[in-house]
Amino acid sequence: MPDDPTPQGRPLAGRRALVTGASSGIGLGVAQGLARAGAAVAVNYRSGQEAAEALVAEIRAGGGQAVALQGDVSKEEEVAALFRGTAEAFGGIDLLVANSGIQKDAPVGEMSLKDWQAVISVNLTGQFLCCREAIRAFRQGPERPGKARGAIVCMSSVHELIPWAGHVNYAASKGGVRMMMQSLAQEVARERIRVNAVAPGAIRTPINQEAWDTEEALEKLLRLIPYGRIGEPEDVARAVTWLLSDEADYITGTTLFVDGGMSLYPEFVGNG
Repeated sequence: MPDDPTPQGRPLAGRRALVTGASSGIGLGVAQGLARAGAAVAVNYRSGQEAAEALVAEIRAGGGQAVALQGDVSKEEEVAALFRGTAEAFGGIDLLVANSGIQKDAPVGEMSLKDWQAVISVNLTGQFLCCREAIRAFRQGPERPGKARGAIVCMSSVHELIPWAGHVNYAASKGGVRMMMQSLAQEVARERIRVNAVAPGAIRTPINQEAWDTEEALEKLLRLIPYGRIGEPEDVARAVTWLLSDEADYITGTTLFVDGGMSLYPEFVGNG
C-alpha cells in the first residue's frame, strides 16, 4: 500500500479489496463505493455470476480495476481460493468486507436444523473464515508506520442488538458477528490490523422488498425509523469506505450503526 497521501475524493487509491456477496444488495453498493474511492475490487458471488460480471464491467468502464470471483464463503477451501484469486488479480489484498449473508426465517417451533445451520454457516462461520484468511494475508504484507497493515469490515445488523422473533437464526448469527469482530480486533490490534463492523438497519434491497415496496408496508416500516426514511445501499457504502480508510485509522473493535435511529427503540417514545 502506498505511503503517499491519496488524491482528494479517492481515500482508498492503491488499495486492494475483496467484497463478499457483492453481486446484489448492500454488497453491490459497497463494491461500487470502494471502486469510486479508488480501490481495486474483487467482486465475490456465489450464484449471481451475470450481475457480478456486469458490476465488474461497470467499474472497469469507469476507469477502475475489478474482477469477479465465484465462491461459497461457508466452505473453507473456496474462501482460500477467493483470496488467492484476489492476490493473483491485484498482487495482494489490503481490505476485506465480509458481507455475505442469508435469511431462512421461521417461528422457532417450525425452524429446521438445516435452516439454522445454513444461516450460521454463511453469516457467522463464513465471516470467520474470511477474516481468518484476511489476517493471514495482511501478516504477509508490508508494515506502514502509523497506518494499518490491513482493515476488515464485518457486515452485521441492528439485530446484533435488537432481538428478532421469528428470525432466531439470523439474530444469533449477527450477535455472534459482533463478539467475533471484537475478539479479533482485540487479538490483532498490536499487529496494526483493524477490525470493525457496520450494522445496517432497514436498507432498500431486493432481500427485503416486501417490507417497502407498497405504501402500506413502507408506512409500517417507517414507524421503526426515527429519521423518517429507509436507508439505501449507498448509505452503508459510505460508512464502510470511511471505516476502511486512513481517516478511521485509530478505530478498531467498533460497530457503526447505519440505521436512521432504529436501534434507539422508537416504540418507547412517549412511554418512558
